[in-house]
Amino acid sequence: MAARQGAEAGYGPPCRSFVQARQSRGSSHRTAAGRDAEEIYFVDDVNFELTPLASAYARARGADRMCSYGDFCALSDVCDEATARLIKREVSDGVIAPGYTPEALEILREKRKGTYCVIQIDPAYTPAPIERKQVFGVTFEQGRNEVRLDDPSLFEDIPTKNKTFTPEAKRDLIIALITLKYTQSNSVCYVKDGQAIGIGAGQQSRIHCTRLAGSKADEWWLRQNPKVMNLPFKEKIRRADRDNCINLYIGDEAEDILSDGAWQQFFTEQPEPLTREERKAWIAKNTGVALGSDAFFPFGDNIERAHRSGVEFIAQAGGSIRDDHVIDTCDKYGIAMAFTHVRLFHH
Repeated sequence: MAARQGAEAGYGPPCRSFVQARQSRGSSHRTAAGRDAEEIYFVDDVNFELTPLASAYARARGADRMCSYGDFCALSDVCDEATARLIKREVSDGVIAPGYTPEALEILREKRKGTYCVIQIDPAYTPAPIERKQVFGVTFEQGRNEVRLDDPSLFEDIPTKNKTFTPEAKRDLIIALITLKYTQSNSVCYVKDGQAIGIGAGQQSRIHCTRLAGSKADEWWLRQNPKVMNLPFKEKIRRADRDNCINLYIGDEAEDILSDGAWQQFFTEQPEPLTREERKAWIAKNTGVALGSDAFFPFGDNIERAHRSGVEFIAQAGGSIRDDHVIDTCDKYGIAMAFTHVRLFHH
């Protein structure tokens, strides 16, 4: 799992990731969460203190609540009571962690009438150096990817005019690369403030990865718009219905929940729509986003799309015959980009 193996690779803070349909759908490490963050991630209603691991869990799941529905979560540290209490109230199929406190086990034992899958991993386990996969009688094998993604040398080849990577940008790029290492190729990952905010995976074209992940990053940012934060939901609305309503409200199908006869099911009063112009203006306020790619960007169109979602820092393998075009597009927007010379394909 990206959370545990990423931590084992040298990235220290408490981490959490979740997997849905064999794809990594979110990852985060712990940062201080203020009241606004607690509201964004729907944990402002809890009557207990969030531990570092619980904060990482809330942030990772909150990055893409639609795709995290029915997930399988991975924790880098021993699951504590606070994290277990958050997990218990979500729709989830299982959890894997290096250990569980007695209080956490007691809570998780009650989830799904005792059928919730709880797995303990051996932190000292070392995978075999050769990976094998059999497909219709043909066995493919390759050496395991053991690259350390916190290696400072990965960020030394900077071909762009802007060569400044803040410590926070390097942290976010490391998180992006770790996430991509365990995500189905082709894939790209947008990260901000220590958490993945958009992952585009399993696409045949790099630009489609960038667009998909960018749209998810935009949705994450739009969820923080004041109009969204102040939607007048009914008091007893189900968490899944609330997630779905927000997803529709910030997209092009808002009429499905705002029309007469529909809004009454979810809201105490009819909300004002979030117009296309308002959405565009709000997305333009997002800055400081980091972007990682599991292989090179073949054309500058990826950079154009990434820029629209606030990307200012990029780490990618490099090696395209159009690297010059990609570099020029970065320079056009003042983006700092590093060639890692490392591909992170995962099939």
